Amino acid sequence: MIFERKLEKIIDDLSSQYSVPMSLRLWNGKLIKFADEEKIVVDIPNMSSLIHFVHPTLDKLGEAYVEGKLDVQGKVTDVIEVATRLVEEGENSKLKHGSSIRHKHTKKVDKNSISYHYDVSNEFYSHWLDKNMVYSCGYFRHDDDSLDLAQEQKLDHILNKINLQPGQSLLDVGCGWGALVIRAAQKFGAICTGITLSEEQLKEAQKRIKAAGLEDRCQVKLLDYRDVEGTFDRITSVGMFEHVGIDNLPLYFKKLNSLLADDGVIMNHGITTSDPNSGSAPGGGGEFIDRYVFPNGELPHISLVLFEMANAGLEATDIENLRVHYAKTLDHWAERFEAKADLLQSMVDDKHFRIWRVYLAGCAYAFYQNWVSLHQIVATKAGKQILPLTREYMYK
Repeated sequence: MIFERKLEKIIDDLSSQYSVPMSLRLWNGKLIKFADEEKIVVDIPNMSSLIHFVHPTLDKLGEAYVEGKLDVQGKVTDVIEVATRLVEEGENSKLKHGSSIRHKHTKKVDKNSISYHYDVSNEFYSHWLDKNMVYSCGYFRHDDDSLDLAQEQKLDHILNKINLQPGQSLLDVGCGWGALVIRAAQKFGAICTGITLSEEQLKEAQKRIKAAGLEDRCQVKLLDYRDVEGTFDRITSVGMFEHVGIDNLPLYFKKLNSLLADDGVIMNHGITTSDPNSGSAPGGGGEFIDRYVFPNGELPHISLVLFEMANAGLEATDIENLRVHYAKTLDHWAERFEAKADLLQSMVDDKHFRIWRVYLAGCAYAFYQNWVSLHQIVATKAGKQILPLTREYMYK
């Protein structure tokens, strides 16, 4: 009787606090509805699992899901929406960004962090990325552009922005599976070097370069950006500086500037937070990402990025916000992930499958809500006139 009264009180408290389109299915089969509409059903295996709904955060709810402490039936996009509403109603206010997350970024820490996320397996990623395996924001000229087209357009958009010319040397920092260096060598005639800390990416990139017959113009190395030597006409960094660490931004931009030729052009493409104080994603979302998805990742605000670039002697000549483009890219990834769910679940353990499933849909939601953004920044050495007078050259 004591147990039943305690259970009834918990359920009554939850029911009176939340009005979200969700039902809880208890271990005894009882269904508790929080609203007339029902988008998702959460399976609660035991009474202790109810604690996750008391003062919920996205981190707490995400942990409960990926650790198998509860299960959810429904579309993953609805799961993200309902979870966010639970946190909002629990706080009785609009979600606010969290405090800034800072980590110590040694070479060993960064290599381990990259390996954790990217070395799952190349085959795993190939089933939901585009054909060229570009793991960053696409560029949509039209709403109905396919993912393959959007990613090719993104590569060309970047290479056009830096005004890449035949015979010029290009360094791609955090080159992924090699799509950008291959495109730069193949279509633009550049001499390309890509660097990565992922051994799986290295193997696949080298395989693709060989298949394209570009070994004389294209190479990929397993190398930390801090250890790169030489001088390059053009430098790109796409979806990499999120791993650098806010405290390391001065070192990062000074290093890239030291590698850039006097008449060179650099482009930094990366996720930024919309919080002017460079805080983490709201409602505990940042803590979840840091713990389960991108260990030691940190997002600066665009103002801080520009400040550190200027301090490092780089002058920003063009800035573009592709926030909506990244939301659309993530929609494609999440849809493709769901379509291959059974296959993908057979390739990794249940925990990692759940992490990637909720992360893709959750990040799409974060971009749509303007919690995070994506900025492309083109820069030269300060005081140099390298690029054409107008932006028309970018759209040739």
